[in-house]
Amino acid sequence: MSSATTDRDRLATVNIPKPFSAWQQVFKEARTRILLWYLLILGVTFLIAVPAFRYRLYQRIDERVRQDMVEDMAAFKALINAQTVASKNAIEDDPEDIAFESERLSELLSEKEQIVPPTSKEDLKKLFKTYLRHRLSEDESYFITFIDGEFYKSSPRARPKQLAENSELMQKWAQQTQPEQGEKEFSDPNTGKILYMVEPIEINDKTRGVFVVAHSAAGERAEALESVSVIIEVSSLVFVVSLILAWLAAGRILAPLRTMTNTAHAISETDLTQRLPVQGKGELAELATTFNEMMDRLEAAFATQREFVNDAGHELRTPITIIRGHLELMGDDPQEKEETLALVMGELDRMSRLVDDMILLAKAERSDFLQLTKVDVAELTQELFTKAVALAERDWQLDAMAKGQIIVDRQRITEAVMNLAQNATQHTAKSDTIAIGSVIAKGKVRFWVRDTGEGIPLVDQKRIFERFARSSNSRRRSEGAGLGLSIVRAIAEAHGGQVLLRSKLGTGSMFTIVLPLDPPQEMSEYAQYFNSRR
Repeated sequence: MSSATTDRDRLATVNIPKPFSAWQQVFKEARTRILLWYLLILGVTFLIAVPAFRYRLYQRIDERVRQDMVEDMAAFKALINAQTVASKNAIEDDPEDIAFESERLSELLSEKEQIVPPTSKEDLKKLFKTYLRHRLSEDESYFITFIDGEFYKSSPRARPKQLAENSELMQKWAQQTQPEQGEKEFSDPNTGKILYMVEPIEINDKTRGVFVVAHSAAGERAEALESVSVIIEVSSLVFVVSLILAWLAAGRILAPLRTMTNTAHAISETDLTQRLPVQGKGELAELATTFNEMMDRLEAAFATQREFVNDAGHELRTPITIIRGHLELMGDDPQEKEETLALVMGELDRMSRLVDDMILLAKAERSDFLQLTKVDVAELTQELFTKAVALAERDWQLDAMAKGQIIVDRQRITEAVMNLAQNATQHTAKSDTIAIGSVIAKGKVRFWVRDTGEGIPLVDQKRIFERFARSSNSRRRSEGAGLGLSIVRAIAEAHGGQVLLRSKLGTGSMFTIVLPLDPPQEMSEYAQYFNSRR
């Protein structure tokens, strides 16, 4: 093999980091996604707000321009009628504003120039000259006059090309015979839209003149656009700053999640002691609390599992050692073979019972462990007593039988009570009494097994419900593996109940299974679903 090939193969095995992996990781972060959503929301908001703001500015400009045009036209009409107030035919406006404009214009005229309603072409020319000389137009506003269909004068003289003498719009106004107001949009950006008001003037029932107030909105719209551009510039700067602040704020808010991730990475099967710091209140604090509670349950479950595996290994190792030892020492003698075979079968039976008990305890944690049905308590109690009497020769008694129906798993309850009865026979003599009974009171049903045996020390009364545990003062070794009471407790807790123990050394013990009359709602619903699929 050549050295070049060797180097190429060696380089192929080297983990070369990807140049964009860091950036890809950044884009996968939660705060990056939050920032992108924030960017999207603000971007859409700006895309909607800027055109809406510009449209509203244009509206305000048009409204103001029309108001100015109305005032100019009202002053002209007042001058025509030689009044200080607007005539009834004037365009609607605030009467006080119209009166003021007419009065102000009249004061500017000398006594010789005082106008009366025109009666001839010369009067009309004088009227137009007087108005144009004394009435100053606003920026980009135009006063345009026509006499006998021809352009006469305008103020100011300079006008955009769209208002030239031979333009289409001017020709239209010159021939106007009815009052009109409107607007005309042009493609030329220097002119834009022109708003206008037209007032024909009649002399002897014939239209002899036309007065037009026109306004080009291009300049004011340009100013509005400049204002919009300034707003966009400032808003863009604010937008960028807000994105940076949002990025930093999101990182600070999501810091507990990074702590949780680091803690989760630090957790292993051998170290389940890591916990998250809980700070303040809110969703993240609640999440940290929930995570810590989950870790408490996991730590307890792993501890129980380790103990269970150790105890199960110890319990299984003993019969295996006994079987192996007797098989290795077994000779050719038929009687010896028969004795060894009987011993081996006995140990295998004990191992089988141990395995069955462990499987039962494992199933107790599953949601389909119970098959709930409606059970008559008195009938079940009588059945339990009948089965228990056959376990051993004792003074068996039936204390009481409750009347009523409950919802339980009949087979599991029978198994639990039989375990208690079997446990009682192992800690009593033939002359002792073992009693079974049931009662319903305060929304609960109670099944008990009591005996007059040796009793259980106070120090052992909680421990004996643990797996592979036995009472320390037992006069005889139980044939079981110490899982019976653990099974009883698992069955009771699966029903939403508990097991109570009352015992005194030398007097006896009483085990009571306390169950609710109705199982929890979620348990009942799942049982109905599970049973329907069977």
